[in-house]
Amino acid sequence: MRQVVLDTETTGLEPELGHRIIEIGCIELVNRRRTGRLFHRYLCPDREIDPGALQVHGLSTEFLKGQPKFGEIVGEFLEFVRGAELIIHNAPFDVAFLDAELARLPEAGGAIAGHCEVLDTLQMARRMHPGQRNGLDALCKRYSVDNSQRDLHGALLDAELLLEVYLAMSGGQGALGLGGGEQATATTAKAKRAKRPRGVLVVRRANEDEAAAHQLRLASLDKASGGKTLWRTFEQAS
Repeated sequence: MRQVVLDTETTGLEPELGHRIIEIGCIELVNRRRTGRLFHRYLCPDREIDPGALQVHGLSTEFLKGQPKFGEIVGEFLEFVRGAELIIHNAPFDVAFLDAELARLPEAGGAIAGHCEVLDTLQMARRMHPGQRNGLDALCKRYSVDNSQRDLHGALLDAELLLEVYLAMSGGQGALGLGGGEQATATTAKAKRAKRPRGVLVVRRANEDEAAAHQLRLASLDKASGGKTLWRTFEQAS
């Protein structure tokens, strides 16, 4: 399963009023593990940035003047995300901006939904934690994700935080690194083979009540994850 955690920063809040994307940050996951592939670009919006937005992300018009325009990187961006499930916090906001940018480029091939599926982690969090604060900072605190570096918003930084929050929310945290390495070797070196007890191995099978309780637990986990549990994916594939 290939997923791309995505975040954007913009000149303002309303794409219908001509506001533009000024930063895109993406991180690729395959089977809940980082692949090491990133997509990160600052973009020249050809317009002023709203004062309120500037306070949020700190990206000035002067800094962005020398950056490429969205049309110059759209092919590379779509190649990176095509066929993946996009993981976005408050997805309607980012998707509206992406769609507005793509609409300016008819050759790009239409709305983002024509290239990817989208998972909204804000809706996922609201289902899991009704009546609670479910912004990214609140979720970082709830799931013990260190966001102390987040003085200002940044697309790649926020994608990094969202990745860790998503893994924690969706059924247990997967490996955040690329796998292997010295830490994995050290952990493996400490492991010892368990001694098998002598005698006949007794296999205890679940009775009907236990099996039913197990299925109820699986259904609860699947509902909490928004139908994204891995065993459902394998069931559908088979």
